[in-house]
Amino acid sequence: MSETQTPALQYRFDGPDDAPVLILGPSLGTTWHMWDRQIPELTKQWRIFRFDLPGHGGAPAYPGGSVTELATRLLATLDAVGVQRFGYAGCALGGAIGAELALRHPERIASLALIAASPRFGTADEFRQRGVIVRTNGLDPIARTSPDRWFTGGFAAAQPAITEWAVQMVRTTDPGCYIAACEALASFDVRAELGRIGVPTLVLVGSDDQVTGPAEARTLVAGIPDARLAVVPGASHLVPVEQPAAVTDLLVRHFSTAWQPAYDSATGQVAIPAAPVKPALAAVPPQMGPVAEIAPAAAQPEAMGRPDPYDAGLKVRREVLGDAHVDRALASADEFSGDFQEFITRYAWGEIWDRPGLDRRSRSCVTLTALVAGGHLDELAFHTRAALRNGLTPIEIKEVLLQAAVYCGVPAANSAFRVAQQVIREETTPEE
Repeated sequence: MSETQTPALQYRFDGPDDAPVLILGPSLGTTWHMWDRQIPELTKQWRIFRFDLPGHGGAPAYPGGSVTELATRLLATLDAVGVQRFGYAGCALGGAIGAELALRHPERIASLALIAASPRFGTADEFRQRGVIVRTNGLDPIARTSPDRWFTGGFAAAQPAITEWAVQMVRTTDPGCYIAACEALASFDVRAELGRIGVPTLVLVGSDDQVTGPAEARTLVAGIPDARLAVVPGASHLVPVEQPAAVTDLLVRHFSTAWQPAYDSATGQVAIPAAPVKPALAAVPPQMGPVAEIAPAAAQPEAMGRPDPYDAGLKVRREVLGDAHVDRALASADEFSGDFQEFITRYAWGEIWDRPGLDRRSRSCVTLTALVAGGHLDELAFHTRAALRNGLTPIEIKEVLLQAAVYCGVPAANSAFRVAQQVIREETTPEE
């Protein structure tokens, strides 16, 4: 594979060759098998395209560090197999990819379903911390706790085979690709752009989802002009697995009634579809489980303007140091110190840390050495955390401090080792 070629995604087709294409996008840590129980019903009307994230399900381990990159790889894969226009349903990270496609490539999407999704997934700190844990301890700690995040307690207890399947699915993921996917979620934020999603959208969420729950779903519905909300009772984050019949029913109804026609290059126009019909849900046999009601759309918010240079610096500062640290620093600023906070945000972070000449790992190495030399132990503590987020391992941080001991002095390095050791213990110990 050439260095410039976009790595393709691992994929499979199900259903009739001549049917419209419906893509199903997976969640972080899962494979295309999370959609297995939707396939028999969906293939009655659509040709289903499923894909695996890089390094998931045995897929080639070419890490994708942003949602934009993952969406670009998906489009390249679709181009290679001749798929131009499609419906798209994605869960969590798969939903983020769908939102990215709807924003950057609206001509490709006929209809959209965002499942267990959010315009911003938690905080960047949370996902970068997860990356630190995986880099230090491997995927086993994340795998063991995945059922707690994905399923309700009752489902996990009643379905031990599915619970073990979930654990093994995460455990066999490539760690580097998992960390890159965490970074993709950490940097994903389309809150200001939701009003530009112009396709009919179903926002579907489990009532008991503690990761991206009904509050995040309502944010999506409030921001997307033509969006409907469906809350599935008795389901947590991996709602297509926990309540497959309910999710299947909702997807069939959405994509059957809300499929936007393609742009007509001959006339330069697109047909204006009728307002989406709110389906009257049919009687559901008890074995199918609960089915959610689809709520009406909400009004669209005002889009934000173009970020200024200060905002760019603030973004980098948050990505490197974490939201919690930056929030504390900004909250403590007053009339005396506020100008200094603006100064370092704009120039240290917007001008220096964001320069392309060095990657963030290298900048962390330089910064740690300079702080050891200057004896700035308070700053060394939070820059050790930043170094872990930027991809340095504890062993690499140790090597930086050993190097500093030669050129900055043993007493300075002794103090630095004490500070860094405590930070590393706090940041790399998995939560039980």
